[in-house]
Amino acid sequence: MIKQIRLKDYILIDELTACFHNGLNVITGETGAGKSILINAIDIAFSSRVSKEVIKNGQEKAVIELTIENKHNLKNIFEENGVDFAGPEIILTKEVTANGVRTRVNGTLVNQEFIRQFKSLFLDIHSQHQTYTFLQPKYHITLLDNYAKDVYGQKLALYKEKFDKYRQLQTQLENLKNNAAQTQSQLEFLQFQINEIDSANIQDANEDKNLKSELDVLENAEKLKELTGTSYWAINGDDNSIMDALGKIKQNISKAASLDPKLAAVEQSLIEAAETLRETGNDMRSYSQKLNNDTERLNQIQERIFLLDKLKRKYGGSLQDLQSVMKTFETLSAELSSVEFSVQNIEELEASIAEIRTDLQVLANEISAGRKNYAKVLSSLIQDKLEKLELPKARFEISVQPKELGADGIDEVEFMISANVSEDLKPLARTASGGEISRVMLAIKSIFARSDEIDTVIFDEIDTGLSGRASQSVADEIVELSKYHQVILITHQAIIASKADKHFYVRKAQLDETKVDVYVLAGENRVKALAELAGGEINEQSVKFAQSLIG
Repeated sequence: MIKQIRLKDYILIDELTACFHNGLNVITGETGAGKSILINAIDIAFSSRVSKEVIKNGQEKAVIELTIENKHNLKNIFEENGVDFAGPEIILTKEVTANGVRTRVNGTLVNQEFIRQFKSLFLDIHSQHQTYTFLQPKYHITLLDNYAKDVYGQKLALYKEKFDKYRQLQTQLENLKNNAAQTQSQLEFLQFQINEIDSANIQDANEDKNLKSELDVLENAEKLKELTGTSYWAINGDDNSIMDALGKIKQNISKAASLDPKLAAVEQSLIEAAETLRETGNDMRSYSQKLNNDTERLNQIQERIFLLDKLKRKYGGSLQDLQSVMKTFETLSAELSSVEFSVQNIEELEASIAEIRTDLQVLANEISAGRKNYAKVLSSLIQDKLEKLELPKARFEISVQPKELGADGIDEVEFMISANVSEDLKPLARTASGGEISRVMLAIKSIFARSDEIDTVIFDEIDTGLSGRASQSVADEIVELSKYHQVILITHQAIIASKADKHFYVRKAQLDETKVDVYVLAGENRVKALAELAGGEINEQSVKFAQSLIG
């Protein structure tokens, strides 16, 4: 519900804060005083289009701030939109400047789609110029279902759960059929690509690099043999070899070490160097002896490298390496498996869809029967309410018509009304006049009060054209409605105003500038306001009547 509204530099108001009751809030005042100013401000706070004309003359911006008491589970929707979920109170702020409009919830800028969802839970406005939720056919089936939830609510919940599964299976089937619809040539090409990579039997992503290294050796075998053989003879060959020279040096150092022990370390180094050099020479001799001009192996490597380079160009992607070729093979294999699996499982999936559709049809028929029964009951109840609200010639009917199986069943639900005896029933949204529509909405709202989720209901000029007897009926209905919803309404009827839990009085003052002030009435001031509503002026008789209304 709306706990508080704060206005600053809004139309004719400098600054105003008004706190609302959780029950019935009545707004009265002289004709032309601006009684709709609070209601319009609430509506604007939730609206997408706002005229800069609402900015008070001489000011840069108008501010509307609502403090809303929340009873809904909004955590998910708040988190999805990056809005801080602070708990039971929500602050909705609308700033209007000459350059644009900003809407914030708990300090965070929000888009209009978020506000639209937000508004659908909190507010329902009915006036001669606009009326929201109850006029929109898309909500009618929800209203009916909420009212009858104790009768077929569990079946409807089960139906919706099954329908979600049904839609998922249909999506899967569609995807499978799209895959299976590939032509045979496409499937053959897919298999060809897989076979081409698979036949290469690539086991190592570095195979091409290793082969190129081996190829370099084979292509330069003679040169390598010559270089390593010559090096071996230089190290360990004739009398002029390195080993021969090193042996002579070692003999000299050994003699020197016998004379000076300090040279023992040098002698040991020479011994180790000679051993290392001998092993190096042996390694080069062994390497040289093993080198062969293997033409057959050379041809094999060249052919393998040619094949791998071809695969890299075709399947190696931007990197053109064997790792990418191996990944492409996995991707193509998975695609082929998916297609083959799809073809095999289409029949199974079609059977599952047919089975769940049969279950849905059974549930939908049972839910439809419940809807039709309760539509008759509710139509009768609303019809009775309309008669009490001085619309005796009006006829009301909740139409339940068949449609294709959908998310909410097989029914199209719409509220129908005929305001006059000579007229046929027509959709509610296109018939009742401004003066009648508020009473029609009150009749509907009073029936659905215990089941719908709207927090605050606003009625503007609900008493247009009412007689005294009808005013009492309207007053009684509004009091009953305020037990389940916060109600804010503008009225010219003392009988209705007397039922208020909180009475606001709007007055326009014409001084140096025009201003609108809003007061909360109590005690004698409230009696005077009711007396003025009842008799047009304050006199002894109208005061007594006002006092009798308050009781």
